[in-house]
Amino acid sequence: MGSWKIILFPFAWLYGIAVRLRHWFFDVGILSSEQFSIPLIVVGNISVGGTGKTPLVEYLIKLLLPFYNVAVLSRGYKRKTRSFIKGNQFSKQTEIGDEPMQYLNKFGNKVTVAVDEKRVHGIHSLLENNDALDVILLDDAFQHRYVKPGISILLTDYFNLYMEDYLIPVGKLRDVKTAARRADIILVTKAPKVLSPITRKRITNLLKPVDRQKVFFSYLKYDKLLPANEFTEQQPPEKLNAIVLFSGVANSYPLQEHLERKCRETQVIDFKDHHVYRRKDMELVKRTFDNIFTRNKIIVTTEKDMMRLKDSPYFSALKNLPVYYLPVRMKINKEDEYEFNKAILDYVEQNRGNR
Repeated sequence: MGSWKIILFPFAWLYGIAVRLRHWFFDVGILSSEQFSIPLIVVGNISVGGTGKTPLVEYLIKLLLPFYNVAVLSRGYKRKTRSFIKGNQFSKQTEIGDEPMQYLNKFGNKVTVAVDEKRVHGIHSLLENNDALDVILLDDAFQHRYVKPGISILLTDYFNLYMEDYLIPVGKLRDVKTAARRADIILVTKAPKVLSPITRKRITNLLKPVDRQKVFFSYLKYDKLLPANEFTEQQPPEKLNAIVLFSGVANSYPLQEHLERKCRETQVIDFKDHHVYRRKDMELVKRTFDNIFTRNKIIVTTEKDMMRLKDSPYFSALKNLPVYYLPVRMKINKEDEYEFNKAILDYVEQNRGNR
């Protein structure tokens, strides 16, 4: 830890007092949590972004869709609208946010996608609009205690476990570590595909789960590069010399590592999470690409960034360049897949008749 961060500890301490006080208000009933009859699965973290919530929500959608009517409710971070909105084929990223737009783009009308900054109001609105719903996935709602979930899934990055982090502004924790005790499942994300029993035990011990909690591990699997504009070939050259990666996600390091294995040179341009792209950003990407003096070079961004770019008037600055985006999936480690899936499916099956 840099010595300059020491001066921030008093601010982290004050922030921690405020967070603990809020939890106490809920614990003693000054603030109340509403319980719903429909199965609710909460996906979230206690850190600031970058743990893989979006790939997990997509994993849960795919797991549940063959058997149940599924809805996803998100806050719709950085959208330009307010209150409850149900997504449809005409929705734009600015109306519902990039993550909900990605769910809608990927699953279409097979899943109900809605946004509301007030989750309780959003759940009531979903139930009023659809009597056939079997389960609602609450995206990034672990800290939203006004709703009492059926199952809470807490995500933590394999390379940045919450037990080894600090409260903001010193670290990236937006909640106290003891809040993790509310989770039913702790999912370690971005782990290696193969884990030794010693490593699994070491990390589990670090997380200190309580008796009722289950700890599972997952990893990211990248799909094929897809063209981001009509001028880009369906497939990039087999032998790539250089890749310019630009993204506005919290942690791009797994993607960087993946792309570095595919070419000789990788140039990375990082923007803030959920960054709204401007003309100068696209000009920077183009300039970086033009300044690489080699053939067989491409530009790559993430699927989430693509949701923000496809309606952007500034994306045309890259229209004549080979731009691709890279979808990513979450995979539960082989040793955990059956038990994880069973926990989710059993919960929904046992509780969907409560409505």
